[in-house]
Amino acid sequence: MKSILNLSNNEYFLIIWIVLIFLFWIAIGYVIWKILKYSQVKQYKLDAIKRSKSSILWEVYEKIIPFLPSFEYSPKDMVFIWKWVDYLVFNWLSSWELEDIIFLEIKSWKSSQNKNEKMIQRIIAEKKVRYELMSI
Repeated sequence: MKSILNLSNNEYFLIIWIVLIFLFWIAIGYVIWKILKYSQVKQYKLDAIKRSKSSILWEVYEKIIPFLPSFEYSPKDMVFIWKWVDYLVFNWLSSWELEDIIFLEIKSWKSSQNKNEKMIQRIIAEKKVRYELMSI
């Protein structure tokens, strides 16, 4: 076996070419990995933007719904809450003839109630709702 010092010029040249080809393929692999990673991140960003636009559009729609002609409650009688119940409706309060109080959740045709909304609906159905006055 030859030591590294006893190699001929052609053998040095061959070793350098092997190392350069190896480094070239490592660089190519790194570039391909970066391109794939970038496209994956880009897809995540596009999906997040799409969901954000949809969410914002639905929030605007929830605010406009009470002003539609086919909506059965007066916008004057509605208080926007937004968290787990969209509106608290004091039905006919603006006419000084309060009939009932309605917890109104507006859903799109695709969505359904979440766990918190179902609990709120159950508590209201069980009539575990009360009025409290706090004086400070």
